[in-house]
Amino acid sequence: MVLFIECLVAIVLFTLIVVPMTAKDPISVISDYPPAIRKRCVELGLTKETEKRFEAKDLIRKGVAIIVLLLAATLVMVKVNHAETFLQGFGYTYIIWLSITWFDALVLDCGWFCHSKRVRIPGTEDMKEYHDYLFHIVQSCIGSLIGLPTCLIVGLLVMLLR
Repeated sequence: MVLFIECLVAIVLFTLIVVPMTAKDPISVISDYPPAIRKRCVELGLTKETEKRFEAKDLIRKGVAIIVLLLAATLVMVKVNHAETFLQGFGYTYIIWLSITWFDALVLDCGWFCHSKRVRIPGTEDMKEYHDYLFHIVQSCIGSLIGLPTCLIVGLLVMLLR
């Protein structure tokens, strides 16, 4: 039951960060949009063309988020879950990670993003890529893999702290 509540809290926190930022300024998270929409934004002069999908500021933002997640997850695993082994620290953290990742893909991306006019960037409203569910599912699979090293580190930290 504790793990379920932790998943819900993590999902709520994630949503409270992502939704307002995206709704306020969709261009600020353009690196998370499908490639065709990013390309159109470059053509319209809304963003600059880059060879990389993620610029330094995107990587820094996501890197800081992962570091905060590492510290918070380790603290929660040790103090709340009373995790004592690598497997407990890794496993619990990965379950939480997956709950956020798949909530993001299925509810926020396939539900909200694909259907809300609030995330449409002016000049791209007509694009069918806003309804590209497969893009979001593939990104979620990648996100699930990205979570592995982060959760492995939490597992190691739990093991070292116990």
